[in-house]
Amino acid sequence: MEKIKSRFVLFLILTLFWVLWNNTFDPLTLIIGAIVILITILLFGPSTDIFKGVKLTPSGLMYSFWYILVFIGALIMSNIDVLFRVLNPKLPIKPGIVRIETSLKSPIARLILANSITLTPGTFVVDIKQNYLYIHWIEVCCDGDPELAAKNISEKFEKILLKIYE
Repeated sequence: MEKIKSRFVLFLILTLFWVLWNNTFDPLTLIIGAIVILITILLFGPSTDIFKGVKLTPSGLMYSFWYILVFIGALIMSNIDVLFRVLNPKLPIKPGIVRIETSLKSPIARLILANSITLTPGTFVVDIKQNYLYIHWIEVCCDGDPELAAKNISEKFEKILLKIYE
């Protein structure tokens, strides 16, 4: 059952991209897309275990939209922070790598968390080992306290991802 669900999620994602890229709801284009997508799923479907944790529920969808809003807010704030650091060289820059423990178990949730952290300016996920993310941070704060660093970097993302994928 889990394999069927993973392949269905892959079908939905590929269909969404097909419609966005073609910018049409023409029946012939949709039929061709469905055929291409089904062939793709038959060829690559067995390797879609990453979608195991996806919840196809209304609350999962609602939290996904909420996650996008939170991510956009964090993206804007971190862009402003980096902009001020570039424009004002007197602002402190204390780069370093911090290790943050995540409670996310789903591979897709960890992937989304790592990508979200990397996409926000000033942070970059260097490595993931078991439950730990190693993050290069432009302004290491918290005097080496990993819990406080995790709160500053990943907590806002992780709380929502737990509701979507765990």
